[in-house]
Amino acid sequence: MAYETAKEIIQSLPMRLKEGSGAGVDILYHFKISGANGGDFTVTVKDGKCEVASGLSGEPKCVIESTDENYADAEWGRINVQMAVMFGKIKVSNIGSMMKFVEMFIPVKEIS
Repeated sequence: MAYETAKEIIQSLPMRLKEGSGAGVDILYHFKISGANGGDFTVTVKDGKCEVASGLSGEPKCVIESTDENYADAEWGRINVQMAVMFGKIKVSNIGSMMKFVEMFIPVKEIS
């Protein structure tokens, strides 16, 4: 299955968690994705498992804000993520937590 929209990409996170990478981790992320293919999501990585829930709940370590198009383009490598963050196309509240997030998941383009 190809995960094309931001919503589909975020909802695919549980199956993309790298084996062993979430062990001993307890971290919460909020995704605020605007646009028709976006939404608000809470992503929890705890004890080697990942869960995605609609809506925002709990106290996040990191909040990611973007349009649906920019988020999908970043995940697929169609835009440079560092430049997108630098120029405000993608807003990240905690760069360190976001870097940990990136390390824990298989890129969507590697599974689709």
